[in-house]
Amino acid sequence: MKTLGFAEPKYVGDPINAVKIFNEKEADELLVLDIDATMRQVEPNYGLIAKLAAECRMPLCYGGGVTSAQQASRLIDLGVEKVSISAAALSSARVIAETAKAVGSQSVVAVIDVRRRSRIFSSAHEVCTHNGTISHGTDLLSIVKALVEAGAGEIVVNSIDRDGAMAGYDVELAQLVKSVINVPLTVLGGAGSLDDMAALLRSCGLVGLAAGSMFVFKGRYRAVLINYPTFAQKEELFKNVHR
Repeated sequence: MKTLGFAEPKYVGDPINAVKIFNEKEADELLVLDIDATMRQVEPNYGLIAKLAAECRMPLCYGGGVTSAQQASRLIDLGVEKVSISAAALSSARVIAETAKAVGSQSVVAVIDVRRRSRIFSSAHEVCTHNGTISHGTDLLSIVKALVEAGAGEIVVNSIDRDGAMAGYDVELAQLVKSVINVPLTVLGGAGSLDDMAALLRSCGLVGLAAGSMFVFKGRYRAVLINYPTFAQKEELFKNVHR
């Protein structure tokens, strides 16, 4: 399923078949997020994840419903390279610390969903969980730094406002987060073209370029068609960044 602002879910096909297509297209990494698991208070679907991991030829990161180091260890044992944690980490950074100790910081990804809140003469970045329904306040940078200090080996920052919109990344948000961390940053939310990706790289330097809708929809009518840049297109992307 793919959403727009965490709403309006649209079915985009069988997940196993999607992995097979991304294998053929030689995708760099696959991030699978079950955004409803926390809402439903259920554990990860280990059976499905095992099938995804067995089929996947690229590094696989899974997130959704992970609340403990034990669950993360089980996912790693299934063949997942990275485990992403969001709601549980924001409730207590201790989950990040315990998971990093169990599986290594390199396998721990903290996902931070952010929504802009307007203020007089400015805007604030509100950190949210549970599909944007629960707020954790607007002290974004303190939250990010705490998660890194606890042991997160990577930060994924996701713009709720731009989720599925395909109108470009929130570059300012990415710059803010990158300015306070010394671990890899991946930016999610808003990618609609390779030009959007080039713009983000020009503004932020080396960051991970994540996309959902861009890789599953095609054309103005958003027809479902899984796609991924070719090697030549990626080469051109990086050439454009340095021009």
